[in-house]
Amino acid sequence: MKKLYGVTVPLVTPFDEAGRLDEASLEKLTEYLIQKGIQCLYPAGTTGEMMYLTVEERKRVAETVVRKTAGRAVVYVHTGAWNLEDTIVLSRHAAQIGADGIGVVTPAFFKLTEKELFHYYKAVSDSVPEDFPIYLYGIPQCAVNDLTPELAGRIAEACPNVVGIKYSYNDMSRIQKFMTLRGGEFSVLCGPDDLFAVTCFAGGDGTVSGNANVIPEHYEALWEAIHRGDVKEAEKLQRRTNVLNEVLSSSRNIARYKAVLKQKGILAGAGMRAPLMPLEEKAAEEMLTRLEELRYTEVLA
Repeated sequence: MKKLYGVTVPLVTPFDEAGRLDEASLEKLTEYLIQKGIQCLYPAGTTGEMMYLTVEERKRVAETVVRKTAGRAVVYVHTGAWNLEDTIVLSRHAAQIGADGIGVVTPAFFKLTEKELFHYYKAVSDSVPEDFPIYLYGIPQCAVNDLTPELAGRIAEACPNVVGIKYSYNDMSRIQKFMTLRGGEFSVLCGPDDLFAVTCFAGGDGTVSGNANVIPEHYEALWEAIHRGDVKEAEKLQRRTNVLNEVLSSSRNIARYKAVLKQKGILAGAGMRAPLMPLEEKAAEEMLTRLEELRYTEVLA
């Protein structure tokens, strides 16, 4: 079973002026990231505005990315949805179209017990082939519900195809505890970009970075430094990552990514799915100017 590693990009979902899915721009973004050397693609996740897409739109996003990738990178489709039925439909669809695996966020809005969370993931695991890998996805600051290492361990023990977790809360202690599951074989990726290097040097497998939509060269350089064990170079690039975070992820990060991708000519537009709104022209100009002031224009070129 293929696992996520290195730099995994949760792709933005492009829309045209009428608010419809822009598959041509999505194909262009997919190709751009592959050509920049990104290891893994993760469509229809949080950065892809997943909860504001219909099930059919999410299927089209998954199909577009899998088709365009054509085996040149690992593709995990995010399939977590508002309810178990839709999650299972999307999970089975991902397996049928040839995705390498799926990520499944915890159910959102209602606070669930650990028993309810366990049975949710067990049902998803049972709905797909036993050799089709699944990553748990914890982002409690958005989804309300959280995954403890103890619960993740119970799920992994009951579900052999649950192979890892993407954890997007800034808690390095908990991230390290996930690494001890399955005798250290449980795959762990961090969501916070500022934990990329430390997660990997502590034994994790990489990061899932929204910023890498727009500056993949920077994240690839950091991953290469980590991979070859060049600690000093990794430290330098991680510090640069932290500065970039202040510009790209300070607020309304998805709208920021789309503004940069439009400026680069990769997306035809910077539209968002309502009620989300695009970045205002002045704010976009200020962001691009700030990036230029920080002399990251060579990264963005």
